[in-house]
Amino acid sequence: EVQLVESGGGLVQPGGSLRLSCAASGFTLSSYPMSWVRQAPGKGLEWVSSIGTGGEYTSYADSMKGRFTISRDNAKNTLYLQLNSLKTEDTAMYYCAASEYIVVTATRADYKYWGQGTQVTVSS
Repeated sequence: EVQLVESGGGLVQPGGSLRLSCAASGFTLSSYPMSWVRQAPGKGLEWVSSIGTGGEYTSYADSMKGRFTISRDNAKNTLYLQLNSLKTEDTAMYYCAASEYIVVTATRADYKYWGQGTQVTVSS
């Protein structure tokens, strides 16, 4: 069974940091570009970041550049997202997703596998 399981979310104060993880099973993570997509309460999906199969290519949405860092450990079949300098507007459910080619969209149909999400809440 193919699974993507996100973890690491939680409640953090503005300016704080979190590290999200996404553990893959049932397929070989190294074969797929990976992305993070988020959904804030009452809003649509928003693309956050993507990474190539070997980690050599990364891309970020403008509002996340310099604050978020995507990485992967293919040996551990795990994707990461380091969140720094968090703002209240970063509050959202964060999803990891696998695609057959690199995509930088929030369109769920563009992804082959999609996780259940981990909640990040930024509040004082």
